[in-house]
Amino acid sequence: MAHTMKAAVMKGIRKIDIDEVAVPIPASEQVLVRIKTVGVCGSDVHYFIEGKIGDYVVKPPFILGHECSGEVVEVGEDVDNLQPGDRVTMEPGVPCGKCPNCFSGRYNLCPDVVFWATPPVNGVFCEYVVHPACFTFPLYEKVGFEEGAMVEPLAVGMYSVIRAGAVPGQSAVILGSGPIGLMTLQALHACGVTRVVAVDLVELRLEKARSLGASLVLNGQKDNVKKMVMDYTGGQGADMVFETAGSVVTTQLTADLSARGGKIVLVGLPSQDCFEYNMNKVIARELDVLGIFRYANVYQGCVDLLNSKAVDLGSLVTQRFPLEKTQEALEYAHEHKAESIKVVVNL
Repeated sequence: MAHTMKAAVMKGIRKIDIDEVAVPIPASEQVLVRIKTVGVCGSDVHYFIEGKIGDYVVKPPFILGHECSGEVVEVGEDVDNLQPGDRVTMEPGVPCGKCPNCFSGRYNLCPDVVFWATPPVNGVFCEYVVHPACFTFPLYEKVGFEEGAMVEPLAVGMYSVIRAGAVPGQSAVILGSGPIGLMTLQALHACGVTRVVAVDLVELRLEKARSLGASLVLNGQKDNVKKMVMDYTGGQGADMVFETAGSVVTTQLTADLSARGGKIVLVGLPSQDCFEYNMNKVIARELDVLGIFRYANVYQGCVDLLNSKAVDLGSLVTQRFPLEKTQEALEYAHEHKAESIKVVVNL
């Protein structure tokens, strides 16, 4: 095979060029994967538009992208669970395996995790990548590469639901019906929670939530969300409230929608670090407020759900671009939120 490959390389704010770069060589416990599909994540867009997220600052040249699937083309000498031709999806973060967080099972909190497209680690908007075999998961033949690339956001939703301790019979509200909100909806259903209220401002996303089984959909601009959630729950509030929009307003709303003793799960990243929040309601109702940082120990389960067709990931894809138009894909995801759910790049 060739020694160079095409890669969409970020050279500056809103500037991506297609360059020829070296094809990586797999180490003994790694596999070389030909990338087929990469999903455009909100973090990719943020890096592309702003050049940073918090303390993580892009120093060009840099490659974005971490939601992906592909085909194994070469395996390291110590790999025995995968072989060339296998269709796979990859968990994008590789922890150190040695720190207290890794030993406790919360490896998503590993301070030395190597996570694709988090500066300074390059991502996967390119033709080939190498990855540890133990973080590479086989896909069934009947599963499309676009679906395989969406396991990563499903993992976020599933981890959030598991952190909330979801059990059948409970009720939930999801604030934000973008990709993560819709994945959280499907994760709730997979855990037996069927009374789910989905909230958003975009009708396209609310229609998708309805088609995926949300029992009530509310438009935050048109509906009295608090009243309607209380009416739906018999005045009790929801057992679980998931904030996935990354909005200050929706974060502030979480305590108003929660039942006494309920769980508030903060998945989205608000634009402001500090803002007003009614802590007296949290205390008086004895609410558990849970933060979500990526995921841990859920990837195989999410792949199993996809392989068994227990979740619908493919229908969330609304726009497709080739690698050569990665910049256009990122711009579209940023500028056309009302017309898109998930934008992907297909190689």
